[in-house]
Amino acid sequence: MSILGEFKAFIMKGNVVDLAVGVVIGASFKGVVDSVVADLITPMIGAVGGKPDFSTVVMGPLKIGSFINAIIAFLILAAVVFFLVVKPMNHLVALMKKKAETQPEAAPLPEDVKLLMEIRDLLKSGQKPVAPAPL
Repeated sequence: MSILGEFKAFIMKGNVVDLAVGVVIGASFKGVVDSVVADLITPMIGAVGGKPDFSTVVMGPLKIGSFINAIIAFLILAAVVFFLVVKPMNHLVALMKKKAETQPEAAPLPEDVKLLMEIRDLLKSGQKPVAPAPL
């Protein structure tokens, strides 16, 4: 197989395409989450506690204000993702699982299918099936 053919096979694998789609969606979703944090959450914090900026905090030679800002921004971002994405998704998954549990089970297998499955299992284990007694 040529290098171009191998590359084409690699690109066309399902998991590579799924990963690429996930990265693109994740990048665009980051903009949504950043907007929620910057345009909704941070102004509410500023309205309650003043300007939410610690960049001027200095501890001796250490300028820890930007670090504090980064930690607070991370915690806000994590809370937004958790409460607006993770919790609702967990709730939906639980509802779907509950719905699947309440649905009736599939119809029982016919006797001939059960017999074929037993024969298959015996052949896999190396045993020979016992012929039924003549009627």
